[in-house]
Amino acid sequence: MTRHARNCTAGAVYTYHEKKKDATASGYGTNSQRVGKDSVKDFDCCCLTLQPCRIPVVTKDGYLFDKEAILEYILTKKKEYTRKLKEYEKQKQKEKEQSQEKTANEELEKLQNFLKGEKNIVSRKSSDEAGSSISNMSNGRDKVLPSFWIPAKTPQAKEVTLQKPDKTIYCPVSGKVLKLKDLIPVKFTEVKDPDDKKSLIVKQARYMCPITHDILSNSVPCAVLKPTGDVVTMECVEKIIKKDWINPLDSTKLTEADIIPLQRGGTGYAAANDSLEGKHQRPVLQA
Repeated sequence: MTRHARNCTAGAVYTYHEKKKDATASGYGTNSQRVGKDSVKDFDCCCLTLQPCRIPVVTKDGYLFDKEAILEYILTKKKEYTRKLKEYEKQKQKEKEQSQEKTANEELEKLQNFLKGEKNIVSRKSSDEAGSSISNMSNGRDKVLPSFWIPAKTPQAKEVTLQKPDKTIYCPVSGKVLKLKDLIPVKFTEVKDPDDKKSLIVKQARYMCPITHDILSNSVPCAVLKPTGDVVTMECVEKIIKKDWINPLDSTKLTEADIIPLQRGGTGYAAANDSLEGKHQRPVLQA
């Protein structure tokens, strides 16, 4: 018998270390990998298109959007609301007509029962025999027969009751109420380098703080000054602006509400800023 160790081959138990080693060699198990730089949205990119903004606007919560993209989103939501409202009103009208028809049928049935009771036994019997039929297509039953090919007409299908749609438009990222008047135009200060002949979208260092001239990037916390729309670093806000609450660019007074921290990061994943780790599930190695 070989010596007892991690690589022992005489044991009757498939140990954890052996399973882990075999899983690594065979490719079974779960791979966890941190999302790379290419998958993370840049600070100056739209939260919807994930592309650099041509006409940037920011919400009061600090989420950056391209004006064209967010306007198209709001217009789409308004059209969706109009469509759902028409469907809801159509359903309400249908329910009202069905209720009126049901009431009329009940009154007609009461009248027919009364007339039948007034007739003699012979005429009632002959009338019943003449009107009786074993066909499932008679007496209007052909219009209410179930269908096994259409999901909405199967015997166990239930009619879906629509709820009145919500007219409010919500931010696609934060989920809070979004209004067009709350969108604030953003002004980025380009880096002036006469020796750099590259296009703006190709440059790594595209924008800078207009006060300190620090280069802006994903690793640099930024904020938007609400009155002017200028993007400055949070370090500039803490060390310069908050001393006397005066905007150095135009010497206007600022308040705490005028400082909007710009949200950084985010990807195309659902949990954008909660988890930057991707998991790849592979077949499980059975013992």
